[in-house]
Amino acid sequence: MRRLQKKEEERARKRRQKGPRSRQRRPGEDKPSLLARLQQYFREVRQELKKVAWPTAQQTMTFTVVVLVVTVVVTALTFGFDFSMKKAVLTVLDAG
Repeated sequence: MRRLQKKEEERARKRRQKGPRSRQRRPGEDKPSLLARLQQYFREVRQELKKVAWPTAQQTMTFTVVVLVVTVVVTALTFGFDFSMKKAVLTVLDAG
């Protein structure tokens, strides 16, 4: 496994040294049409989305519940702090 990883790192290092490959148009070659460029764009998007590690339904539900609970707690703390500061300021101003 380590040898395979080492080989892969070596290949990646060589690719980085070569720099990005740019396809040059040949003389007389037309620029791709808008439709062709859009098709290529969406084809590449699909390829990238296949690589994404999507969460399961259970993970999504868990994350949603965690976000909602944290939101409610932070909102309650903010409300409590604001309410107590308002009371303190009004008390100080009324005493003066």
